[in-house]
Amino acid sequence: MVLSRLALPLALGLLLSACGSGGGAVKSAPAPVKTSKPVQIRPVTRTTTPIAPPKPRILSAPGLEGVIGAGPDELVRQFGPARLDVWEGDARKLQFSGRACVLDVFLYPATTGGPVTATHVEARRASDGQDVDRAACVSSLRGK
Repeated sequence: MVLSRLALPLALGLLLSACGSGGGAVKSAPAPVKTSKPVQIRPVTRTTTPIAPPKPRILSAPGLEGVIGAGPDELVRQFGPARLDVWEGDARKLQFSGRACVLDVFLYPATTGGPVTATHVEARRASDGQDVDRAACVSSLRGK
């Protein structure tokens, strides 16, 4: 009995909702535009010339001899295993750290596809990240 009382309003609701319109008239597609001349479509051909990366600027400063121009293996021999070894495209960053400082060495290829060598270094204090003398940091890390 209770079920039939609930079923009747539910059925009426469903019937009434089916009677409503779905949201408007159907629109037809616009008629194609006629032109007097046929349109010619030409394929676009793109040629790309590979752009060589710019030559890296090489840092030159006293106390960085043996670092600038060195490859990754030579840097590991000087400072021990790198704390970070990050590749980005054809560039590489090796990070060496000690008690006094952190040294970031940036390596780039001299020619496209060539081996990477150190071209730039940055140094900062290990405790607070403030910049420090690069040569002093190199000396400190070599003395480990």
